[in-house]
Amino acid sequence: MFRLEARTSTPAWFNLALPLIAIAATLVLCSGLIAVAGAGVVEAYGVMLSASLGDSYAITETLVRAAPMIFTGLAVAIAFRAKFWNIGAEGQLLAGAVASCFVGAIPMPGYLAMLLMALVGAAAGALVALVPATLRVKFKVDDVVSSLLLNSVIYYALMALIEGPWKDTFSGYPISPPIEDSANFPVLIEGTRLHLGVVVALIAAPLCWFLIARTTLGFRIRVTGENPEAARYGGINVQRVLLSTALLSGALAGLAGVGEVGGVHFQVMSDISPGYGYSGIVVAMLARLNPLGVVPAAIFLAVVMTGAEAMSRATGVPAFLSDVIQGTALLAMLVALLFTGYRIRRVGAQI
Repeated sequence: MFRLEARTSTPAWFNLALPLIAIAATLVLCSGLIAVAGAGVVEAYGVMLSASLGDSYAITETLVRAAPMIFTGLAVAIAFRAKFWNIGAEGQLLAGAVASCFVGAIPMPGYLAMLLMALVGAAAGALVALVPATLRVKFKVDDVVSSLLLNSVIYYALMALIEGPWKDTFSGYPISPPIEDSANFPVLIEGTRLHLGVVVALIAAPLCWFLIARTTLGFRIRVTGENPEAARYGGINVQRVLLSTALLSGALAGLAGVGEVGGVHFQVMSDISPGYGYSGIVVAMLARLNPLGVVPAAIFLAVVMTGAEAMSRATGVPAFLSDVIQGTALLAMLVALLFTGYRIRRVGAQI
């Protein structure tokens, strides 16, 4: 007979190994689906890796796809550290994209345009995140539900814009007018799409780690998340911390949208995000809410997304496998986290 027994302590190596264990379990579980599709597991995963990491161009494409997930992963990680359940990073990303597109379409010097796009996009994402935070603080509304439903509100507002005043009158396509050429983010390597926003995303991760680990605000966020009653007893204004965390989280998600407009698409369309906001939840959980862990977790998902289409063409495995891998990775990580506080005990033996 087996039973769960509370751990008195968790080895440091075990905490570090958990994401790797979850990823390994995910790939093993999903290999069954590849086999059912009639493809070789090793061949399929080999094509996926080759398409996403096989040469310099593939690596840059993977980094471009990882950048928005780094921002949304950071947004979710910081929010979850304060127990603000921000499931609305997708809507905040879209808000940031729309706001930055408005600014980017105004003729102005390039560096000023990029700066204003970032500021306005971050502000738009922050304001969207502030809505569920305010509803929770003032009216005790569940932030999971309100932030999730707000995604649809923002998406249909975007659709109203591109199907209405922004619609291309010449082609009839539901897309916004392009931003000015001067507002396009600089390309770092000629012949690729590697843009300035990728570097900003990579820099944002250690900055967020420093904020959480080494600043007063970060301490308040951590204490509020771990024990809000103790935080109140210690003189921390929990409601203010939640609102500040929501603003910071939304701003980071909004920057993901800015990067997609300024560095990749240069306009807004209905599919500007293939679900980067929701992928940010998987990234944050794989990173165990550690901002430094967000980068490798986002790159892992970007490898899966970038390689899935090539794998589908080469082996016939549906490209939707990338979505299955994301969902399975989240579930595997949640199960793995159970064993940070518990262990399986058997009579005369323990694991």
